[in-house]
Amino acid sequence: MPIDLPGVILAGGAATRMGGGDKGLLALGGKRLIDHVIARLAPQCSRLMLNANGDPERFAGLGLPVVADSLPDRPGPLAGVLAGLDWAAGIGAEAIVTAAADTPFFPADLVARLLAAAGPAGLALAASRDATGRLQRHPTFGLWPVALRHDLRATLRAGLGKVVLWADRHGAGTAIFEAGARDPFFNVNTPEDIIAAERLLGAA
Repeated sequence: MPIDLPGVILAGGAATRMGGGDKGLLALGGKRLIDHVIARLAPQCSRLMLNANGDPERFAGLGLPVVADSLPDRPGPLAGVLAGLDWAAGIGAEAIVTAAADTPFFPADLVARLLAAAGPAGLALAASRDATGRLQRHPTFGLWPVALRHDLRATLRAGLGKVVLWADRHGAGTAIFEAGARDPFFNVNTPEDIIAAERLLGAA
């Protein structure tokens, strides 16, 4: 598995709980939410791509390639992973790491830890423990081998859109991150979450 990996930022969701639009373009701490994500992921990856649907020009200022889902009707985050894998195949990469566009505090060692946890097929998902100690996997944060892209495409076309089910089918490893003062995978879904993220940013 290569150490020098491209990263894919998943921003293809409809943001219904936020009232629609692009959550990544919301303001947080004087920047856009997606700027925080880029700042965390860029040092860990060889290059970045943005998975987003609709007019790509709204992201023109980011200077990143923008690739839409190749399957219709937004079947979920696995469609974004597939778009990233197809893009990676085109640039000769063997795998990608994904991160969600609405999660501004994810770990600075995400990529290294995912690589260390990779299962036999080269696949891994991030996970953290909640307040009760229960382990929760975060399927938008993963290491995905390009070699599985055709299997993923067939799976999505067959109607299976659950990330963890497909990942478990291929023996995905789990990179466990312990939560400190804040949840490292805190994500913004509602207007209230933006307020909470501002507080977390200030506390940091």
